[in-house]
Amino acid sequence: MAKQRLSKVLAAAGVASRRACEEIIFAGRAAVNGKVVLLPQTPVDDSDTLTVDGKTVSKSEEKVYFILNKPRGYICSAKGIDKSHLVIDLFKEEKKRLFTVGRLDRETEGLLIVTNDGHFANQVIHPSSNIRKEYLVKTDREITAEHLIAISNGTLVEGTFVKPLKVTKVRRGTLKITISEGKKREIRLLMEAAGLPTKELSRIRIGGLLLGDIPPGHYRHLTEQEKKLIFQ
Repeated sequence: MAKQRLSKVLAAAGVASRRACEEIIFAGRAAVNGKVVLLPQTPVDDSDTLTVDGKTVSKSEEKVYFILNKPRGYICSAKGIDKSHLVIDLFKEEKKRLFTVGRLDRETEGLLIVTNDGHFANQVIHPSSNIRKEYLVKTDREITAEHLIAISNGTLVEGTFVKPLKVTKVRRGTLKITISEGKKREIRLLMEAAGLPTKELSRIRIGGLLLGDIPPGHYRHLTEQEKKLIFQ
């Protein structure tokens, strides 16, 4: 093949998403022909031997795609902190290098895509894709019209003002919130700004893909049709 950016080749090989591959390179974890490189734009081709954390990267691994119902208490990271549980630990029977597409925080449950396809992951998480994500939120208080207005009005998240696309009351203390890009702890901060504590939070939809009845901690392969639904 013609020479391509190292970050792009690593993503295509299933190491991680394009953005995460850049972070891996910046951290000095990637090497080309035995030499550590720190620039994601380093040109490589089929003649080069690539390693990450000392392990050789295969450039032709079969791509797999899973839909997981992430249980509470698991983190979307490649490495654990102390005795934390990793989402990837749920895939020990799968003999491939897998990673999550985007993240849910430790206490958030629900729909998570896990794959070894970096290009696909980048398409899903890139802001230009504008993929909607729907969450089911439970609180311990009666949700009023004032609460719904306050959440709809938005709040500051990581220095940026964000507003949800849709807010709907389901029952006394349960509502659904739909957002687009999805910043860190965005749903929890929207609830907090409205004076509502978040007791349970679960993602139930990405694009047109629904979580369905997959039990927490279980997963299955995505069909080709379901992969397309993500972008609808």
